[in-house]
Amino acid sequence: MVYQKIKIIRVFIIILVVSCLCLITYNMSLTEICTFWTRKEGTVVFKKNSGNFLQLPDMDCKKNPPFLVVMVTSSHNQIKARMAIRETWGKERSVKGKRIVTYFLLGITNSKDDDVVTQESQKYRDIIQKDFLDGYFNLTLKTMMGIEWVHHFCPQSDFVMKTDSDVFVNVYYLTELLIRKNRTTRFFTGFLKMNEFPIRNIFSKWYVSKYEYPWKKYPPFCSGTGYVFSSDIASEVYNVSEEVPFIKLEDVFVGLCLAELKIELQELHSEQTFFPNRLKFSSCRFKKIVTCHFVKPVELLTYWKALERSLDEKCPAV
Repeated sequence: MVYQKIKIIRVFIIILVVSCLCLITYNMSLTEICTFWTRKEGTVVFKKNSGNFLQLPDMDCKKNPPFLVVMVTSSHNQIKARMAIRETWGKERSVKGKRIVTYFLLGITNSKDDDVVTQESQKYRDIIQKDFLDGYFNLTLKTMMGIEWVHHFCPQSDFVMKTDSDVFVNVYYLTELLIRKNRTTRFFTGFLKMNEFPIRNIFSKWYVSKYEYPWKKYPPFCSGTGYVFSSDIASEVYNVSEEVPFIKLEDVFVGLCLAELKIELQELHSEQTFFPNRLKFSSCRFKKIVTCHFVKPVELLTYWKALERSLDEKCPAV
């Protein structure tokens, strides 16, 4: 009787483990898992120069180099978010005489959604796309695609920002702080994460196995919700990318590249300006931030209109 119960428990555990593995890999084809990866001395590494650009923005950096290129990681179903960004902080503009442009980074889905993205790209000319499968586990590929684009097509820009499609970005305050900082080389800033450890809980979204990353601690990196760097770093990161272990967490991967390059993270301001979490909106509060996370498209439209109306208004001293 006891033996029978043990046998049933073992079968249950096996079924549970198999079910979990199926759940984890449900939306990941073999191509998605392996694209742009190779094994080198037992380590998974990033392969640059892999994949073809399918969509490119209509812009000549040599003739009219921007001060800031904002790259937004997006997915095919986030059309409302892209439209809201185009109508707010992502709209091409000049701030203090500095030109700012925004582009969206996407992979492919091998579905009709790809045709919709092609049409969107032809209309707005602000999409950068390569032929890798879009998904959370390929976010590093998506970010490196943007860095590769800067390296090849727009090294003349002064600064680059990587952010997400659910982030509020105050490009006015960001430009002001970058001008004030007066650093144009080997400069990298954002929400600094200086003492982070790999999450080994297999049920976590940010789970990393010891095979993927055997070390106990991550190098310093900036939250992927929004970080800014001088454009020379794009080329340096792109060139060194094959020398560091590949990891699906794009902000950690970039941090590994920076550690290899011996580039130290820096604060943009003496007060916190990058917020990886959600903030309660007020015009005066948002005047003095660079990023705020978890903002819905309809909120973004409302917040931005309120911010622009209040730009010339004075706020009470805190």
